[in-house]
Amino acid sequence: MTTSYGTIGVRERLTPLADLVHEAASVEQLLTRAQIVQLKVLARAGELAELQAADSPARVQAHEMALRSIAAELGGVLRVSDRTMQRRIAEARTIVDDYPGSLSAWGAGLITRGHVLVIVDAGADLPAEVRPAFEAVAIERCRHDTPHRVRAEVEILAHRMHPRSFAERHQDAAARRGVRLLPGRDGMSDLVATLPTVIAEGIHDRLTRQARAVVDTRGERSSDIVGTDARTTDQVRADLFADLLLAGTPSLDDTHDTTAGPLGAIRAHVQVVIPALALAGAEAPCDLVGRSPIDAATARRLAGGTPSWERLATEPITGAVLAVDTYRVPQAMRRCLRARDQHCRFPGCRMAAIRSEIDHTHDHALGGKTEVGNLAHLCQRHHSMKQFTAWKVRQLGGGVLEWTSPLGRTYREDAPTPAVAFTPAVAFTPAVASASAAPAPF
Repeated sequence: MTTSYGTIGVRERLTPLADLVHEAASVEQLLTRAQIVQLKVLARAGELAELQAADSPARVQAHEMALRSIAAELGGVLRVSDRTMQRRIAEARTIVDDYPGSLSAWGAGLITRGHVLVIVDAGADLPAEVRPAFEAVAIERCRHDTPHRVRAEVEILAHRMHPRSFAERHQDAAARRGVRLLPGRDGMSDLVATLPTVIAEGIHDRLTRQARAVVDTRGERSSDIVGTDARTTDQVRADLFADLLLAGTPSLDDTHDTTAGPLGAIRAHVQVVIPALALAGAEAPCDLVGRSPIDAATARRLAGGTPSWERLATEPITGAVLAVDTYRVPQAMRRCLRARDQHCRFPGCRMAAIRSEIDHTHDHALGGKTEVGNLAHLCQRHHSMKQFTAWKVRQLGGGVLEWTSPLGRTYREDAPTPAVAFTPAVAFTPAVASASAAPAPF
């Protein structure tokens, strides 16, 4: 009897778990169906862009503009940037058009979305005539393991089935080398360099050797700085990397034997908004425009070395920029616009104003005036969209832009929070307002 009761107890405990597993499996099936439907919708968006550009003499440019416009329309509804939406459309078309077998296997529950992405990534460089055979073998392998565990095997399979040698493909891949910046959290970012593997390994090895030398010889040196150096090897490696890139002499500089050749003379240009309180010592976050917040200590170090400042006077209640000083060469109107806009003024875009173009909202050639109320920063991508697609924009005053999509949807783009704002310490009166509208004390 004791054994019987024990068995019943185990079953009672397993029943809720079995229900959870069943419910989780049902939810996964619903999500899979929804994801596949969404994928097909996005693929149709890409097809629509091709259809709209089919009769254009400048077909490539027309297709790109149509695709940007459609991506912006969908992005506005789904609340993602048009760039993100355009990437999703491209991914959807690749899966739907080039990997129908994987899509069918995913819909049948034989593999997961993760498996599909592994197959698509591994087969990205395969010629169209090889892809079906590769896909069939890859699907069969993916059915028996997780995406992470089959990735290496599927990649090797793609290498073996490729008609071109690895050396030839590596040469093409090396031509796509580059460096990109990925903004992170808490004032940090990832600087990612895509390089030939042997070069990347060599860079990492050299940084590691130098970092270990710094760490291992701490006890052999007497210095106040060395004595308080408690950095880890990873931290030293990162600091050495930054020092070499920022202060080292470029090896390709044809005047590298001098102290300041053409390449070595190039300095980074960043746009940072620093609140006055942060300069005074407060730990208020500062804005690296177009990227992410940075800490106040870093901003103060930048402030100490900057050759010039843009001092702003603001209206104390609304924070609207009223004027700027004349310390720098650019015209006051350009500087005022940079202070107002801070970044590209297309909805969702964060491209910094210093990397964007000043656009006449009402075209200058059609009578638009060169005045603050008719000017705004647009990055090259969205400047082109305004010029070559059916997206329209008008200014409502006070730096507010209203965008209208080809479908007639409107998006209000308010001016960003101003760089400096004053808050009255007492109840607002006209006298206090007059006194408060003084230039920022930096």
